[in-house]
Amino acid sequence: MANIIVSGCPRSGTSMTMRILAAAGLPIATDEVREADKDNLHGYFEVDAIVDRIKENPDYVRGFDGKVLKVIHYGLQYLPKGDYKVVYIERDLDEVMSSMEKMTGKPDPNREETKQAFRKLGEKIKKEMGEREDMDVLYISHRKLLTEPNPEVERIIDFLGIDNLRLGDMVSAIDKRSYRNRAEPKA
Repeated sequence: MANIIVSGCPRSGTSMTMRILAAAGLPIATDEVREADKDNLHGYFEVDAIVDRIKENPDYVRGFDGKVLKVIHYGLQYLPKGDYKVVYIERDLDEVMSSMEKMTGKPDPNREETKQAFRKLGEKIKKEMGEREDMDVLYISHRKLLTEPNPEVERIIDFLGIDNLRLGDMVSAIDKRSYRNRAEPKA
């Protein structure tokens, strides 16, 4: 059985996706260190310092076999050889930047450079995932997940082989109130 990883850049909707998978009845890896707050109304669904722990000891990830694990995109490069199904959330980088600035309470004085660094890192990680024979990746649109959830959730169900009877529960786990930092759609 493949290990399920939820990934994307920070503030891309990975916590929401973890909540969706929890509603599907999948076991979620979380240490519950970060509690719900104004930035993630339903919690973070993560293991504290997971990337650092995997960097130090790649086999650390083996302790989560059978559970859905959230690893931000930067950390994917440190996953040891295995069998992975990655649900990768893609979000408009202007929205990501706005969300990060809102979370920290201050504007990024180097916003464009930070955005370009995220873009380059995302491209690098996607290229590396495409080259790994042990990773099967499904790209999910953050915007569509919030604005047209049924088709995106159905794609997740098909990709992971989840019972589609849970579709309603999974869609209900999406809280549209969390979509507060929006960029205008590109034509």
